[in-house]
Amino acid sequence: MKQFAGTKRLTLSQDGDNDEGISLWLLFLLLPITEFEHYACIHSSDTRISSDAPKALNGLCLVVSRETVRHALKVLDPDGVERRSRHKLKRRTYSAKGPSYIWHLDGYDKLKPFGLCIHGAIDGYSRRILWLEVGTSNNNPRIVARYFLDCAKQLDGVPRTVRGDRGTENVNVAAMQTFFRRNGTDSMAGEKSFLYGRSVSNQRIEAWWSFLRKNDTDWWINFFKDLRDVGLYCDDDPLHVECLRFCFIPLLQEELNRVAQHWNLHQIRPSLNQESPPGRPDVLYFLPELQGASSYLHSVDDEEMSVAEELCCDDRNLPADETFIELAQMVMDDNNLQMPITPEEASTLYSELLYHIET
Repeated sequence: MKQFAGTKRLTLSQDGDNDEGISLWLLFLLLPITEFEHYACIHSSDTRISSDAPKALNGLCLVVSRETVRHALKVLDPDGVERRSRHKLKRRTYSAKGPSYIWHLDGYDKLKPFGLCIHGAIDGYSRRILWLEVGTSNNNPRIVARYFLDCAKQLDGVPRTVRGDRGTENVNVAAMQTFFRRNGTDSMAGEKSFLYGRSVSNQRIEAWWSFLRKNDTDWWINFFKDLRDVGLYCDDDPLHVECLRFCFIPLLQEELNRVAQHWNLHQIRPSLNQESPPGRPDVLYFLPELQGASSYLHSVDDEEMSVAEELCCDDRNLPADETFIELAQMVMDDNNLQMPITPEEASTLYSELLYHIET
């Protein structure tokens, strides 16, 4: 050790060989522990060898990766490694026993500077997207309740548990879920059937938002930023906001529908988390028996759904203010303008509407 440290710099790799052909494991194992401590200066208060060894060894002209030292410490000081591992922060394992065991819902705000508010929900077991909607608000509890109830009607039931944050947008969903599950006999019935928590801790839907941004909304963010940079859009101008909503929300909703459909049909690869089975989300949700699971969907009486709809839900989710929609339709009729089917056509319609309304 002294000889090498005093002559030239050595690089020790995890696979066991360095540039002199010296076995890493032989070098570590032949070196007495006291000698290792002395030259590496890696004392610790509660163990004889610490994870700061790479820095100390670099000072001796030995380049050693932290991963290499980690493996060496298991050999040289197994007791110390065991003691430290007891205090190691362990990652929680996500668990959902079957479809509709838990639904995760949340709002997506990356397009809010342009007046576009996305809301979505995902099934915890199958990772199936239950709804993915864009509108004028994802904070209005009556709008969010509409998304939830429409999904419950389509599936003919509600989940065992719903997970959302403590924002006011979830109060109606929480009330409906609690009402629908009030007579349940399981451990999560009644008020326990809606779980509150921080948005950033809602891991299933938060992970999917990252996927959405990478595969779709990043493009839209840049597109709308370009409109703003050339002076065509000002987020402080209510007319600009309503006009952009009117022109782009129907188009964006169609794209979100395609994204959700593609996701629900794609193949999820196996992962280390055995509680999350591989497969296609739609198949995992509607045919859980193939994985030895069962659905946790709880049926709801039609009359109860009607009562909840009347008390908690918005009748319509319009793409813009109702007054602006009427004005825009008149301008389009007078100037023979059509609703767009591409972003470029939507941008043209946006400019035309602003021109005719402002002049």
